[in-house]
Amino acid sequence: MNLATIRLADHTAAVRVESDSLVELGLPDVGAVLAAPGGLAAAATADGPRLSVSGADFAPLVPRPSKVVCVGLNYQKHIKEMGRDLPEHPTLFCKFSDTLIGAHDDIRRPVETEQFDWEAELAVVIGRQVRRADAATAEAAIAGFTVLNDVTCRDWQFRTREWLQGKNWDSTTPVGPFLVTTDEVGGPRPALDISCEVNGQVMQQDNTGDLLFDPVDLVRYVSTMIRLNPGDVIATGTPGGVGHARTPQVFLQPGDTVVTEIEGLGRLENRVVAEGAA
Repeated sequence: MNLATIRLADHTAAVRVESDSLVELGLPDVGAVLAAPGGLAAAATADGPRLSVSGADFAPLVPRPSKVVCVGLNYQKHIKEMGRDLPEHPTLFCKFSDTLIGAHDDIRRPVETEQFDWEAELAVVIGRQVRRADAATAEAAIAGFTVLNDVTCRDWQFRTREWLQGKNWDSTTPVGPFLVTTDEVGGPRPALDISCEVNGQVMQQDNTGDLLFDPVDLVRYVSTMIRLNPGDVIATGTPGGVGHARTPQVFLQPGDTVVTEIEGLGRLENRVVAEGAA
């Protein structure tokens, strides 16, 4: 099953995707669907007004998750090619919901950065509240997956040893367009091709099967310290090919088009614009 959150004239609506149609579910967004009684099971059978997929205006999949937890250094080949040892524990940081934008929204490039970079990521969407999960509970807590690009201001990220200030700029993080349930992608540990293109040039290309800490591992680890709620998002890290690591370095500029795609999950296509531009 595929779910999405779309913008209508004066509100947002959660929808179920059925071929070329969208079925309204009577709730404002996918986060509300997951938190409602019955969750995904109820969403699978709900009926409502039908709209066309063509021309749909996708909002952030979950506009206001209680938390977005992100992981760094998690693709094994990427870690090894940088000459680093594989970490024993996940490297975690958080994003705020004000960073999130829809699948086709403009990415706002802040005037304060000269090093605006892309990071294609598989994102886990939590379907039920969970704390201190074991493996089976963690698997059951994963509603499905979506596509995210953790666009980063590198010059701010590396001002200190903490990364938060490089990762939390307003309207910079596209996420969506769909929540794809685990049964559609081979289970809670999917091996899916992931890529990022900038202006038609492939910058990142890998497979999520190379993750050091897979989605189940991450739900277990994060839920040990804090409860995960329906609609919460875990961004699982990015593969090699980011602009900061290239020689010479390459960064995003106004007018660039960024396409982030994961096999079976969908595609983000976003234009970079100067913050404040129309």
